[in-house]
Amino acid sequence: MPQPFTTHLDTLQRRIGQELFARVAGPEGPANRERFRKSGPRWFTDDRPIRRVHGDAAMFVGGLRALLLQSLHPLAMIAIAQHSDYREDPWGRLQRTSTFLAATTYGTVEDAQRAVDRVRRVHEHVTGITPDGRSYRAADPHLLRWVHVAETDSFLRCHQRYGARPLDEAGCDGYVADTARIAIELGVPDPPRTRGDLNAALRAYRPELRGSAEAREAARFLVRNPPLPLLARGPYTLLAAAAVGELPAWARRELRLPAITGADALLVRPAGHAIVGTVRWIMGARRAGLSHGICRRNPGQIPRDLSGEGVAGAAAPGSVA
Repeated sequence: MPQPFTTHLDTLQRRIGQELFARVAGPEGPANRERFRKSGPRWFTDDRPIRRVHGDAAMFVGGLRALLLQSLHPLAMIAIAQHSDYREDPWGRLQRTSTFLAATTYGTVEDAQRAVDRVRRVHEHVTGITPDGRSYRAADPHLLRWVHVAETDSFLRCHQRYGARPLDEAGCDGYVADTARIAIELGVPDPPRTRGDLNAALRAYRPELRGSAEAREAARFLVRNPPLPLLARGPYTLLAAAAVGELPAWARRELRLPAITGADALLVRPAGHAIVGTVRWIMGARRAGLSHGICRRNPGQIPRDLSGEGVAGAAAPGSVA
């Protein structure tokens, strides 16, 4: 007897979801997922906004937007260009990043601290000289703060645009405060703790930001020439367009990315919602009881199909590893 259509659809969802999880979480993904399920105290309880934001498929858009925005600080970008393997091993970088986000958001206190300690050790060895003779170091608190600010703004902004259930005003402030907890552990001085503080920090950094040659090269790699098979190019193009659409106009100009006109926005945003919704379906959000991106299980328990690292597409705060 032929199998019903829904059975074939479930099988397709499961297979694509497994492939996406393997790409994003890496070979250690299943083991990490089990480890993060362990009982024990955590930095964030189930009801904290950070769990909703980092557990939603909108993170794929937010992560790409964060990378583009972060690249506009010349010292941060030159550190990435000289020390990161994002061109040669972009999937490896994504997997390390997603594991960091999962560990700090969902893991036990020990998991979170171990992840932070690893990033701080890497930062201590990332130093150099820019082509114009300026010295830099990844552990510079000012640079760490910029990367954190750009990342937090990107994750929150894209969640509010494309998340299954956007946060209210108090929730937005709560998310910024949650990310500040991680930032402090990474060595970020006085991170923003409200959305108003976050906006003020972005404005304060604006005079330092510009589209360097390295930043524009990274943007071309991320937006126009991603290392993806042909079948994945179409969906990725929609994600990239959504991410570019959430950048401020001045940032798009600096990176020489296409301008988003009013007419374009009418197309980009519905397409962004469609592709994020598709990713959410692929990752099994509904089946896991996470159609709104919230873990509704026992404290500290990670959803079976959507465990934070499965949707993390952004760099760890300050990370150039």
